[in-house]
Amino acid sequence: MRRTSVKVTHIDHVGIAVADLDAAIAMYESAFGMRCVHIEVNAEQGVREAMLEVGDSGSYLQLLSPLSPDSTIGKFLDKNGPGIQQMAYRVDSIDEVSAHLRAQGMRLLYDEPKNGTAGSRVNFVHPKSSGGVLVELVEPGPDAMGAH
Repeated sequence: MRRTSVKVTHIDHVGIAVADLDAAIAMYESAFGMRCVHIEVNAEQGVREAMLEVGDSGSYLQLLSPLSPDSTIGKFLDKNGPGIQQMAYRVDSIDEVSAHLRAQGMRLLYDEPKNGTAGSRVNFVHPKSSGGVLVELVEPGPDAMGAH
């Protein structure tokens, strides 16, 4: 199999859908010693979210709470309950990676990247194209946290 110059640079985060963001933050901080480094509302994606630092790894746990029952995370929680919703990979250029994946026949959810956490640009690979996993592609923005 031929390797490409277009690549993932890191595991950026694992996204977990939760009903109560504040309770989930408290649990991950007290049980696992993670530290909440960022909280924001992303109205475009219909979520209130928090990023928790996983030690010194440069990776994060993203907790996602719905702003409404009909948001993507609200529907996910209704269908599946709380749990892992997506795996996110950090990339240098979301435009290059998106074009490469489309050329490979993979289905992306959006024609153009959306606004993500802390000024990042994001897109998602449909689970039917990526082995049953919703894959998020993250190009860090100027307000990037930690190792971004």
